[in-house]
Formats: sequence, structure tokens, C-alpha cells
Amino acid sequence: VSMTFDDIDIEVAARGGQVIVRPHDPENPLLKRYEGTPAFEPDPAWRIPGRFLPFEQPRQIEHGTVAGYSQFDAAPGEVEFEVAGQTQRVVVYGDSQQGLMLVFRDGLAGVETAPANRRLDLEAPAADGSVLLDFNRTVNFPCAYTDAATCPLPPSQNVLAVGIRAGEKLPRRD
Repeated sequence: VSMTFDDIDIEVAARGGQVIVRPHDPENPLLKRYEGTPAFEPDPAWRIPGRFLPFEQPRQIEHGTVAGYSQFDAAPGEVEFEVAGQTQRVVVYGDSQQGLMLVFRDGLAGVETAPANRRLDLEAPAADGSVLLDFNRTVNFPCAYTDAATCPLPPSQNVLAVGIRAGEKLPRRD
């Protein structure tokens, strides 16, 4: 639920069995100083083919959050792909008919990329299950910019040892 008071948008949401209130103030000094998020140069090598492996029924996957509580999200299946000569199999969220979301952490986390997580949206799989993981389109979650976020942490199988040098980098923070 959202409402506006003067120029401030106020979001009321349920997180971890609690109700939270988050103001979104366009005059916040941090927002005023924001100069953009650095990103790796796009590289065709990070456009990696994969295969969607659906579960018989969506599974409720438990994972942590940066706010310290656990939550469950429905996962329709996994995506298998190869990177740096290693086969990876990761859990994806969303809807296999509409599009999927990969929440992951890579081997550069906290050094060159956001420490907690990053996100890659995938188009719906083709009829044969093929998907394209274009890591150049990887973005940071809000927790990369503020300690007041409640972003999901990746499930353990989505913590990749390999560094993904694509997409958004570790943001500059004052």
C-alpha cells in the first residue's frame, strides 16, 4: 500500500511477519548526490544460453533477507548453464509463462559487485526450455544503496564461485 504526503511517497508493506513503513523522499540528500551506478562494459561473452528445468509443481524456497528474517518464495524450476567451464544450476523465481528472475551472488561480491545479491530478469523460456542469461542486464537490488532495504538473499545454490564481470557494479556510497 502506498500513499503520498506532500512530496513524500510512503510505502506500507508486510515483511517477515511485520508491518514496515518506508518513506521515499525525493529531497533526501543521498538521492540528491546520486550520480549513477557504475557498470561493466557490455560483453557478448556474458550472453549465455541456458535450459529451464521446471519442477513438477512450484516449490516454496526458503531464503534469508538482508533484514535478517527468512521468507518463502515460489520457484517454478531451475536454470542450468555453463560459465567459466563450470555447469551451474540455479533456482529461479517468477512465472515460466511470463518471465523468470534469478537472484544470485557471484565471486566478486563485496569487491566489485554488490555484497548481498544481484538480480537478472529472464524472458519466458522457449517451448524447448531454452533461455538466454544476458548477464550484461544484471542489476542491483535496493539494499546495495541503503541499509533500510529488505532485499532477498540468494538461496545457497545461487551463490556462484565465479565472478560475473557483467551488469551493474558495486555502487558508490557516501
